[in-house]
Amino acid sequence: MAERQIEVYGKQMEGIVIHPYEHHAKYYETDQMGIIHHSNYIRWMEEARMDLMDQIGLSYKEMEALEIISPVLSVSCEYHSMVHFDDVVVIEPRIVKYNGIKMEVEYRMTDKETGELRTTGRSSHCFLNRSGRPISLKRSYPELDTKFFEYTDI
Repeated sequence: MAERQIEVYGKQMEGIVIHPYEHHAKYYETDQMGIIHHSNYIRWMEEARMDLMDQIGLSYKEMEALEIISPVLSVSCEYHSMVHFDDVVVIEPRIVKYNGIKMEVEYRMTDKETGELRTTGRSSHCFLNRSGRPISLKRSYPELDTKFFEYTDI
C-alpha cells in the first residue's frame, strides 16, 4: 500500500508533506463486546491533532511554554464501522477553520489494511492565556499565527 499524505485544509502544500497519524488498537481499549470502546476515539483524535500540530511546527508543548492553552470547546464523533483489538487505524486530521482565536479540526479514521471508513469526527478549540482569558494569536503571537497560514489555505 502506498504511503498516504494528509491535505492540510484540503490543499497539499508544495514541498510540505504531512503524514497521517496511525494508531494500533490496544486490547485494553476494547469493551466487553471485544470492540474498541467509543470513548477511545476521542483520545485518538487528540493524539492525531497533537501530531499534526507538531508536524506544522506548532507543538502544544511549545505553545504551553508560551503560556498558551487550547482547550476543547466541542467534540463530535460518528461511528461508521467497528475497530477491533490489533487493528491499525489511519487518522487524518484536517484544520478546517482558523481565525486566530478559534480553530476547528475534522478527523477521518480508516482501517489501514482495507481502507474502510471507521469513524469521522470534529473538534473545536480556542486559544487562552494561562489565566483563562481568550487571546488572538494574530495579535499576541503573530509568529504562531503565520505558521497556521503557511500550512492552511484560509
